[in-house]
Amino acid sequence: MSTFSHRPFDGLKGLLKDEHTASVKEHVPCKDTKGIADDSELFREAMSGVREIKAYRELPCRPPQHHAIKDRHDPEREAENILNEIISGKRAIPLQDTTEYVEWVNPSYRKELPRLLHEGRFSVQDFIDLHGYGVDEANDALGLFLKESMTNRKNCVKIIHGRGLRSREGPVLKSAVTRWLMKEFRKHVIAYVTARACDGGLGAIYVLLR
Repeated sequence: MSTFSHRPFDGLKGLLKDEHTASVKEHVPCKDTKGIADDSELFREAMSGVREIKAYRELPCRPPQHHAIKDRHDPEREAENILNEIISGKRAIPLQDTTEYVEWVNPSYRKELPRLLHEGRFSVQDFIDLHGYGVDEANDALGLFLKESMTNRKNCVKIIHGRGLRSREGPVLKSAVTRWLMKEFRKHVIAYVTARACDGGLGAIYVLLR
């Protein structure tokens, strides 16, 4: 009597062996890479024909150009700055802007003569100081001074009359002098104007004689 033998996995084992053998047989080793260029050779090939620069010239760097933005004119700020400078003493008040500034020109002559006279365009040739004089004495002294100046051809003179700051009546002599020049001495006067600050300022006047 034959013995029954059931071996279900024997066939599977044989199948696996056959497949393994087939896969081993199908494995083909890599081809010889001797003919394939490496990275260095590829780089040299790509750079063939390129010449090496032995020396190069450095271009100077241009400094960045800063375009200054012009300040917009601000009248209010400018006026404020001027006022601050006047208060701090850095700027003098223009004499023309004060109430004590005086000027006059004979209508027969150019209107700009007082301005030119005030700017010092005419050299002062002589002067008289009326400090300490009474009104009548000052009138006599001034009349004599003007007469002598014209005789000696001195056309630009200075009259120091003061400002009357210590007088309870104010600038009496100053008012009297300008009044005399406009009336009794008018025929001899071309123009008059307040002197520059360096020449007595509001306490003196320049007179241009005929």
